[in-house]
Amino acid sequence: MKYTSAQANKLLRKLNEDYASLQQNEKDSYMFVAALNEDPESVRPQYDYTKMQAEMKALEERIRKLKHAINQFNVSTRVEQFNMTIDEMLVYIPQLTRQKQKLQVMKNKLPKSRVQQRYGGSSNIIDYEYTNYDLDKVRQDYDAVSDELARAQLALDTLNTTIEFELDI
Repeated sequence: MKYTSAQANKLLRKLNEDYASLQQNEKDSYMFVAALNEDPESVRPQYDYTKMQAEMKALEERIRKLKHAINQFNVSTRVEQFNMTIDEMLVYIPQLTRQKQKLQVMKNKLPKSRVQQRYGGSSNIIDYEYTNYDLDKVRQDYDAVSDELARAQLALDTLNTTIEFELDI
């Protein structure tokens, strides 16, 4: 069956949720407590070890195959506007995000600002903090990185929602 990467990732999320649910079900069922005066059979939860292991193993296999297919798609599909594979873009976008966050802090600084006293003591000495960079250049770089990040995210979103690949799970 053919899926887009976005569809495959949603399916993967669902399979992982199903697997977590199975794990919780097993955890809640493989041991139980009964009071001394209680008949253990009357409070015994339903649990079939062999069946549970088979269900978990089948789900694990589906998850592995799906993750492999997504990974194959990511390493083989090129984002032409960036001359990178999706796999590379998944590294590039967080790099841009970190750079944007750093530049945002820098661009919001004043060229000179008063430093707040940190130790609660009173002093007649006033400290000032000065920027040691060109604020206009930082603002330009921030705008450029923001634009590049938006362009990269849009290119990736477009591929993830339009290109289909074969998935046999």
